[in-house]
Amino acid sequence: MSRRKAVAAVAARCTVTVCRGCCCGTPKVPGMDDAAQLAELKAQVATIARVRAVNCLDACEQADVIVVQPSPAGRTAGGRPVWLGPVNDPDATGDIAAWIRAGGPGLAEPPDILDLYAFDPSRRVRRALED
Repeated sequence: MSRRKAVAAVAARCTVTVCRGCCCGTPKVPGMDDAAQLAELKAQVATIARVRAVNCLDACEQADVIVVQPSPAGRTAGGRPVWLGPVNDPDATGDIAAWIRAGGPGLAEPPDILDLYAFDPSRRVRRALED
């Protein structure tokens, strides 16, 4: 595959941003194996989504935070980034992965259980991720 096609293939995917900084991904959130969560998410969706860990999304009150951003097709269909937290349950990680496999924001409805995790960050925080 040429470099241009490889870049285009990656750009056509959902992006999953996993907070791993100030509070998320640290012992401040007890009882969570954060490394296992990130590894499991990557294992389940790496071929269909870009998964990246970032230092801090500044939504510490919701630790651990995962943001699912739509693919270009999902955005065209009306999908917007979905902020989820606190994602401190391995089953929730599996539900997120299943939703991404189904198409993610704009292309597939999330499992109902994810309604319990969805939240709206401040505009300042939201803009920082989308830049």
